[in-house]
This record gives sequence, C-alpha cells and structure tokens, in this order.
Amino acid sequence: MLVNEDIQTDQISVTKAAANAVKDLLSKRNIDGYALRVFVSGGGCSGFQYGMALDNNLREEDLQYDMHGIKVIVDEISIQYLRGASIDYVEELMGGGFKITNPNAVASCGCGNSFKTKDDSDPHSSAGGCGCH
Repeated sequence: MLVNEDIQTDQISVTKAAANAVKDLLSKRNIDGYALRVFVSGGGCSGFQYGMALDNNLREEDLQYDMHGIKVIVDEISIQYLRGASIDYVEELMGGGFKITNPNAVASCGCGNSFKTKDDSDPHSSAGGCGCH
C-alpha cells in the first residue's frame, strides 16, 4: 500500500524530522534501497516493545508507505498495534532519538520503548518498576 507523503494516514505517520534522521543514517552508511522497518514485538516491561531497523527485504505481507522521501514498512501484525502512531525524531539533553507516539498505548515505560494496550490481558504487566530510565 503506497501512501503519498502529503496524505495523512490512520495507519502510521513519520515527521519530517524523523524522515531526515533516516536519510542521514542511510547517507552515513552509504546504502541505497533501504526502508525504515517499524515493528512491535512481545517483551519489554510493559508487554510490547517498539523496534526499528533499516531493511531492504520487503515481504509480501508488508505494508509500505512513502513519507517525506523515505519508505516505511510495517508487517501486518505490527500495524494492528501501530495504527495511528506517529514517529518523530527529537533532540534532548542526553542526545537525540526516535520517539513513537502511539494512541493505542494505555501505559508505557519511562524510556518510551515499551508499552501496553487496552487489549493486553496480562494483569502482571505494568509500566511501574521499569528500570530502563
């Protein structure tokens, strides 16, 4: 599924700052034809954790978006947890990094890499006591 960079999607969005950071990474590593793969996996202190990688292996079941001059790919399972999420790149006191704002997360870890959804039925999973600060 291709989405024009000027169209907002309820699937996932990438800010210009995040797209520029990805372009910088691709340039520094001198690689062409790669996309930003965004995914969700089990684990982390809140139940799920975000992952991102530069990837040139597009799978048949992947969703593909073109935003601000970069390709973003998300697998069909992860998009269920990332629907409506926004990826940004922020500079903070301790350095810069990617930040995901996810409307599906009802709790998240202090570091922002782990989250819990309302459908997560694990009563022992919580954002408290994360330890990843």
